[in-house]
Amino acid sequence: MSTTPTDPYAAAGVDTHAGDLAVELMKSAVGRTQGPEVLGGVGGFAGLFDVSALLAYRRPLLATSTDGVGTKIAIAQALDVHDTIGQDLVGMVVDDIVVVGAKPLFMTDYIACGKIVPDRIAAIVTGIATACAATGTALVGGETAEHPGLIADDDYDVAGAAVGAVEADDVLGPEKVRHGDVVVAIASSGLHSNGFSLVRKILRDRGVAVTDDAAEFGGTVGAALLEPTRLYTSPLLRVIDDLPSAVHALSHVTGGGLAANLARVLPAGSWVEVDRSTWSPQPVFRILADWGALALDDTEGTWNLGVGFLAVVAQEAASGVTHALTAAGLPAWVVGRVTVGTRDLEGFVQGAKGVDGGAVRLVGSYAG
Repeated sequence: MSTTPTDPYAAAGVDTHAGDLAVELMKSAVGRTQGPEVLGGVGGFAGLFDVSALLAYRRPLLATSTDGVGTKIAIAQALDVHDTIGQDLVGMVVDDIVVVGAKPLFMTDYIACGKIVPDRIAAIVTGIATACAATGTALVGGETAEHPGLIADDDYDVAGAAVGAVEADDVLGPEKVRHGDVVVAIASSGLHSNGFSLVRKILRDRGVAVTDDAAEFGGTVGAALLEPTRLYTSPLLRVIDDLPSAVHALSHVTGGGLAANLARVLPAGSWVEVDRSTWSPQPVFRILADWGALALDDTEGTWNLGVGFLAVVAQEAASGVTHALTAAGLPAWVVGRVTVGTRDLEGFVQGAKGVDGGAVRLVGSYAG
């Protein structure tokens, strides 16, 4: 009596055929990010990237960053909408690289899930690829892994890593910041990918589901929360190239909020007072704070409150930088000025992320 052979790995919960199908579905999107520098195509054990262009550098430095998108994934899973999480991932990873003035070269991604659903995985990776293309980053490889019994069938997490390059003399950071430099804020598109544990707690405590319609949001709660992270890399690199020596430091406003992230890129002994009255946080921040019985000030260490990036620029270049960024679709405005000197720093944020940097505090009241 004959029996049909079975795949013991599939019986254990891992479907390699579904993984292969997911790769086929995403191949064209991934391919659109790859120029002649990428060798080998999709499916190799390692991605290959030709770095011959770095021979033109005097002293090339590689910049690298890795990150995920936090618990924002829970919102995507609850809504079964997965095509924007990829942009969030690229924003969190690649936009960290431009902080030092580096041009991104390539990125890899990793998706861990309970069960591979090919269309879902393809949607995530297509979002990653689309955002990589928008930032000039080649998506050279990745991995999708099933973890049955460890992760629920419909759950997943994503992470990514990217590499960029910058000329050593052109690295941006505290060493270039001077007394009198101007701090320029660049608008966020909303929550981006930080503070969603607080968001989800507020919704739980209020008894609101992400699928609920809310007049305050003009639609479903989840649609507003899934607004993808704005991508800053390409416009910032153009400003750096077009206005040499104008930009001294950049700060990506992610976990920890505006003050803590700005403090990281300021030199020790410097301080900045950021004027809240120069902008009005988007409605999503005001609604969530109201639902959580919180003042906006209480959330400043958690959410970006409308500022996704900060640029510290030479005083004489401030107008040119704000005009160029705004023209590129990134609304920008002056929020403060760097002072180097001693003063009472009570109430200032200092030493964020272990960096012995500057000191920052927010002053005034937000515009209505």
